[in-house]
Amino acid sequence: MVDCVVKNWQGEEAGRATIELRVAKEETASHIVHRALVRQMTNARQGTASTKTRSEVRGGGRKPWRQKGTGRARAGSIRSPLWRGGGVIFGPKPRDFNLKMNRKERRLALRTAFASRAEDLIVVEDFSEQLSRPKTKEMTAAIARWGINPEAKILLILPEKHELVYLSVRNLPKLKLIVANNLNVRDLLTADKIVTTSSALAKIQEVYSD
Repeated sequence: MVDCVVKNWQGEEAGRATIELRVAKEETASHIVHRALVRQMTNARQGTASTKTRSEVRGGGRKPWRQKGTGRARAGSIRSPLWRGGGVIFGPKPRDFNLKMNRKERRLALRTAFASRAEDLIVVEDFSEQLSRPKTKEMTAAIARWGINPEAKILLILPEKHELVYLSVRNLPKLKLIVANNLNVRDLLTADKIVTTSSALAKIQEVYSD
């Protein structure tokens, strides 16, 4: 269990919140989180890279010159891999990079990764009502009031997508907005600071509790 401060829109302490998530044992935590991270990054690969072998390159059916008597090296096709414009030896072909991981392991890795970032976690009260219209300047000011360096890479977690918040943060290059039921290991580990609302934190504990 981790206890943390809840801040309001002005950056003042407004209460306390607790994080209760079942995480992996200390000796296996880094291993399972690493596996989940490798799986996520590997599964993001399209696997569509493709090259043509000498049999697939157009042309090259005629022998370019006779076998003997020219003084040149023997050649059977202008599409040999040794020739410019020829085929590729052992080049990439479309393939499936997907790695499998049990659902329980994936969720355990997520909980462990989230809990490991407790020191960089900032919990705030729901602030969607504070924005009467999309305003990036107001969000930037609020982030500063919460004690976050404006140059930091921020992961903002909301219970659900809110249009005004989305429009207010979409122009911030180092801030990424996700909803609570779409957590992923890579975003949790690469962010310098993680900002979540009280309701988003409750939803995380509800969705990922088992």
